Amino acid sequence: MSDTPFGFGLPPEEPDDGDEGKKKDQQSGGGQGPANPFGFGPGGPGGDNPLAAMFGSLNPNDLGAAFQQLGQMLSYEGGPVNWDMAKQIARQTVSQGTPDGTKDASIGPAERTQVDEAVRLADLWLDDATSLPSGAGSAVAWSRAEWVEATLPVWKELVDPVAERVGAAMGDVLPEEMQAMAGPLLGMMRSMGGAMFGTQIGQAVGVLAGEVVGSTDIGLPLGPVGKAALLPLNIESFGKDLSVPQEEVRLYLALREAAHQRLFAHVPWLRSHLFGAVEGYARGIKVDTAKLEDVVGQFDPQNPEELQQALQQGMFQPEDTPEQKAALARLETALALVEGWVDAVVHSAAKPRLSSADALRETLRRRRATGGPAEQTFATLIGLELRPRRLRDASRLWASLTDARGVDGRDGLWAHPDMLPTASDLDDPDGFVHREQLDFSELDKMLGEAASGPSEKPNLTKDEPKDDEKGRAKGEEKGDDDK
Repeated sequence: MSDTPFGFGLPPEEPDDGDEGKKKDQQSGGGQGPANPFGFGPGGPGGDNPLAAMFGSLNPNDLGAAFQQLGQMLSYEGGPVNWDMAKQIARQTVSQGTPDGTKDASIGPAERTQVDEAVRLADLWLDDATSLPSGAGSAVAWSRAEWVEATLPVWKELVDPVAERVGAAMGDVLPEEMQAMAGPLLGMMRSMGGAMFGTQIGQAVGVLAGEVVGSTDIGLPLGPVGKAALLPLNIESFGKDLSVPQEEVRLYLALREAAHQRLFAHVPWLRSHLFGAVEGYARGIKVDTAKLEDVVGQFDPQNPEELQQALQQGMFQPEDTPEQKAALARLETALALVEGWVDAVVHSAAKPRLSSADALRETLRRRRATGGPAEQTFATLIGLELRPRRLRDASRLWASLTDARGVDGRDGLWAHPDMLPTASDLDDPDGFVHREQLDFSELDKMLGEAASGPSEKPNLTKDEPKDDEKGRAKGEEKGDDDK
C-alpha cells in the first residue's frame, strides 16, 4: 500500500499497449497494476512524444478509449472523491490478487457454514466475558470483492472530510486575479482532483481487501449494522504459517468480530464519536499550496512521471496547533479504547478454551505494530498512524478495571463518552481505576441523598414548633375553650 496520503497520482488514461495491452487486460481481469491503473508513470511508452505518452500508440481504438476515459473524468460533478472510479480501481486491484499469488474466489456453502458456526460459538463464549449482549443478528462470509462493495459507503464518510480540504486548496493554486475568470478551469481541476482521490482510495481499499479478516479490523464498523462478517480466504492466509489449527484461528478471529459487534450495537453514541473524531482531525489538515503550485508550474508534458513522483511526496499535513494535537489525541485514544476493550474481552473468553489464545493474541498485536491494516489504511487515507503502544495500554487498563470492579463495572464506562479514560489515563491505568472508584462512591452517596430527599420532612427553623408540638398546643387551646 502506498505510504503517501492519497498520493496525488497524475490522472491517468486507458492502457496504452495497443492490442497487447488488451490481451494482458483480458488475462488479468483488469487494467495495469494497482500503482498505475491507467498507464502513466516510469517505464511507460512515449517518453519522447507527449501525445504518445498520453494516448499510447495512437491506435484509433486506443485513442477513442482514452478520450472516453478522459471525458468521464472531466465530466464528473460529484463530491470531492470520484467514488465510481474508486470502486472500479478497488475491484481491479482485488482481481489481480495479493503479492503471494492468492486470487479472490467466490464463497462456497461449506465456508459459509464454518463462519456461521464460528460466530455462533464465539457469541456464546463472550456471554461470560462481557455484560453487553450479542450484537450480531447474522453472520456472513465475504469474498474480497464483497468486502469492497459492503464497506465503500463507510469509507466515503471517513475520507470525504479530508478530500474536501485538499480539493478546496487546489483552487487556491491559481492567483486571485485569475480565479474570477477561471470558472471552467476550476471545475476541471475539481474533476481531476476527484479522479486523483478516487484512484488512490481505490488502490488503498483494494489492497486492504486482500489483508482484512473481517468487517472491523481497523477498529471502526465498516460493514452493515448487526452483521458479523469474516473473509475465509484471508483467514486461511493469515493462519497459514502460525502452526495453529485453522479452526482455532477462525474461532479466535470470530471472537474479535463478535466483540466489536457487541460494542458498536449497544453503545449507540460510539460510532458518531469515532467518526466525529476523524472529521475533527481532518478539519485541521492544511495543504501545502506552495508545493502544489510549484509542482504544477514545472510540469513537463514529455515527462509526466516526474509530476507523479513529485505529487506522491504528499501535499498535506496536520497543523501544528493545540486544537489539532487535541483532535489527534482524541482520535487515537478513542480507537485505542475500542481495540483495547476488544483485546481484553476476547482474551478473557479465549484463554480458558483455546490453547493457542496467547500466541494468536500476540500475533495480532505484532501485526498492528508492524503496519497492519489499521495503520496502513489511516496513514494512506488521512495521514494518521496509530500508535500500537496506546492499544496495549488500553488493554491493560480494561483488564485492571475488570479485576477491580468486575465485568459490569468495566462495561458500565461505555454508558457515556465523558466516563471513558483519557489519553493521560492510559499512561496510568491503576491511577484511573483508583480515582474512578472514589468518584463513583461519592456519586452513589449523592444519588442516595437525592433519592431519599423528597420523603423527608422539610427543615424547620429553630423557633418553629414541630407538628406534634403544634398538635398539643391546639389541644390545650380547645380544652380552654370548653372550660
